[in-house]
Amino acid sequence: MDIPTINAETRKAAGSRAAARLRRGGKLPAIVYGHKEAAEPVALDYHAVNQHLQHGAHLVNLQIGGKTQPCLFKDAQYDYLGATLLHLDLARVDLNERVKVHVPIELRGTPAGVKEGGVLRQELKDLEIECLVTHIPENLRVSVENLGLNEVLYARDIELAEGMVTTQDPDSVVATVRPPLVAEEPTETAATEGASAEPEVIAKGKEEAEEGKAEA
Repeated sequence: MDIPTINAETRKAAGSRAAARLRRGGKLPAIVYGHKEAAEPVALDYHAVNQHLQHGAHLVNLQIGGKTQPCLFKDAQYDYLGATLLHLDLARVDLNERVKVHVPIELRGTPAGVKEGGVLRQELKDLEIECLVTHIPENLRVSVENLGLNEVLYARDIELAEGMVTTQDPDSVVATVRPPLVAEEPTETAATEGASAEPEVIAKGKEEAEEGKAEA
């Protein structure tokens, strides 16, 4: 497995202002933790990290002060628009250990139910799996060509490579093919009845008021 390498610089300044200065300089504030070692604040190259994340990378070799440490991307924090990366958590790992990660699900093919007029809906975007840290896939390609109208693809239906298991609820719905939702339009008769209902109520109220005056 080809593991990408990212250079890291130790950072001492903390706080939102220091983090903002780093970002303006093309750096990304991050923290490295795990394996019973102290957490270490670092600064990474923003472009390099963002590129690796977009390509589905999970594992990187982090170079800090002349030392290389395999690390796992754990938590990427973005701005409220979900466009700009703000902070990254990395966990130290051993290349022989098993880890739990969320891997994106990529649906492939046109379902049979779609050809019958149905609509494919992907309900689950990623699947939690457990595997060797060096065997984490970039994504899980799942064929939905045989998914018929009103049929459901569950987490238990996804075939995983040898050595991988899912920790997801097996009954989690991954995708469905349902008939399209059609909004019901009011019929001409209903519209006519609705239009005539209000004048009848008004007339009745007026009639009762006139009767009241006559009795007085």
